[in-house]
Amino acid sequence: MASIFTKIINREIPGHIVAEDDNFIAILDIMPLVHGHVLVIPKQEVDYIFDLDDETYAGLMQFAKKVAGGVKKAVPCKRIGVAVIGLEVPHVHVHLVPMNSMGDINFSRPKMEPTQDELSEVAEKIKNEL
Repeated sequence: MASIFTKIINREIPGHIVAEDDNFIAILDIMPLVHGHVLVIPKQEVDYIFDLDDETYAGLMQFAKKVAGGVKKAVPCKRIGVAVIGLEVPHVHVHLVPMNSMGDINFSRPKMEPTQDELSEVAEKIKNEL
């Protein structure tokens, strides 16, 4: 069964896409830790990041680096934190989290619940910086 990310990639369900190429896509997390929290995903559906072939793994990280640059310009922060948890959705995804403190990347704290309009606004800001 297709993951929720594959459904977004295939445009079966909506997602706030901030960047995309032939192999990767970056979308806003709809339950972010902070505004500007982005998920970078290979289009190839693989459950575990270290099961990716070397070329896809390297490409994912290069794509994430590019997206992180746009996020940093669009969302005021000191750094972009990077995390791979891999337990929530069985499809590799890299979290890019704008950070001003260590607490900004604490996945055990309650998530934000932004409106669709707020998500659209942040997505546009990031797209404009890429």
